[in-house]
Amino acid sequence: MTPDLLAAVAERFKVLGEPTRLQILQLLRRGELTVTELVETTGLKQANVSKHLQLLLAHGLVLRRKEGLHAWYRLASQDVFTLCDIMCGSLQRDLAARRNVLADAQSSSS
Repeated sequence: MTPDLLAAVAERFKVLGEPTRLQILQLLRRGELTVTELVETTGLKQANVSKHLQLLLAHGLVLRRKEGLHAWYRLASQDVFTLCDIMCGSLQRDLAARRNVLADAQSSSS
């Protein structure tokens, strides 16, 4: 990979490294939502949700459609969830392995 591409990948990971943004993406996985709907669902302040949406929009992870006074947000692509699914699977395997180690340690000490 070129240095520019590596920098772009690192920047995308930084954007995805915030739990609130992942929560917003997860909610948008179900379909288009307004800022108001995201605020109601997450319990976050409107300014906070808007700030995260602007960053997600700037990095091409969401798209915005304006209709009257409302802006509707949706995922730009489902691709981000391929990465999330890989990471979740990896975390689940790590957790299972840790549980096995702990179970083995407890049965050895009994």
